[in-house]
Amino acid sequence: MSAAPKTSIKVASYNIRKAIGTDRQRRPERILSVLNELGADIVCLQEADRRLGARQSALPFEAIARETPYKAVPYEIRPGGMGWHGNAVLVRRDADILDHRPLTLPVLEPRGAVMAEIALHGQRLRVIGMHLDLSGLYRRRQARAVIEHVKACGDHIPTVLMGDLNEWSSGGCLRDFMSHFHFAPTGPSYHASRPIARLDRIMTTHDLAVLDAGTHHSPLAKRASDHLPIWAAVGLR
Repeated sequence: MSAAPKTSIKVASYNIRKAIGTDRQRRPERILSVLNELGADIVCLQEADRRLGARQSALPFEAIARETPYKAVPYEIRPGGMGWHGNAVLVRRDADILDHRPLTLPVLEPRGAVMAEIALHGQRLRVIGMHLDLSGLYRRRQARAVIEHVKACGDHIPTVLMGDLNEWSSGGCLRDFMSHFHFAPTGPSYHASRPIARLDRIMTTHDLAVLDAGTHHSPLAKRASDHLPIWAAVGLR
């Protein structure tokens, strides 16, 4: 007898700061261990590629394959890189990647977003990962661009949007997103050593229910990056 499909998918968002921890040491293996602690089905990463030089992935692909249950969505924008302006998506190896592409945003500094459509546990999910600008004006322009990208998708698929929104206030781009999406009740994630700011967010279209959500606190997560990962379990309403 085949197993019944899971009723929820666990998603997570994690700004890994190019695998540089709060001790200023670059230790990719710590990030991989935190990902294993999380146990998510889909993870959106920010700052997953180095900013300088060839902009290689901060997480070695062979280490991801060897030490985690994940594979990277293959954006293949730059040889040796994982994502687009540091945005990348990891999915469990048994997931089917149905579609994927980078999303162009209005920029003041190098920023972007990525999209992936995933089939997992008998469900189909569209995921958008993003890392928005430090400028409040450009954050709002980028939020509106992301909203338009979602609207422009031809077929309606339950959608999760995740990432580092860089929004310290309760307004700004949050207000723009709030008009269209539901925010998961994740907690503060920055700074990892003493989290007080909710810079990292998970949002869903209204056909998805957030069954549980939170911020991942562990001794290792507090050292691996300056952000803590956030997560949510989502399922169809």
